[in-house]
Amino acid sequence: QVQLVESGGGSVQAGGSLRLSCVASMYTGTYSNYCFEWFRQAPGKEREGVAASDHYGSYSIISSAKGRFTISRDNSKNTLYLQMNSLKPEDTAMYYCAADLADEVTGHCPVGNEYPYWGQGTQVTVSS
Repeated sequence: QVQLVESGGGSVQAGGSLRLSCVASMYTGTYSNYCFEWFRQAPGKEREGVAASDHYGSYSIISSAKGRFTISRDNSKNTLYLQMNSLKPEDTAMYYCAADLADEVTGHCPVGNEYPYWGQGTQVTVSS
């Protein structure tokens, strides 16, 4: 079981910045062995992965956010971050973090809806 609590969302003007946090409480395994991903979903649109952090210390960012968003994690604080700079109106969405242990055999992280643990989300609204 994993509990995820996101925070840091808000309303900003285009060009502004926000830092999202996701604090994890887990009852199985250690935080450093978990895969994490930030997702977002705008009204009327499908949920999309924004940035991912695996247990090897690698990160990935969706192409539309490269150069603007940075994902990081602090294993000592069980916290995942998403620093968002140069925000655009199209970044407006509910942002969620998701987590799961990496596959014991393959070492792979989940993809998309394969993540079993999700936070409640934090709203990001960017006005033009």
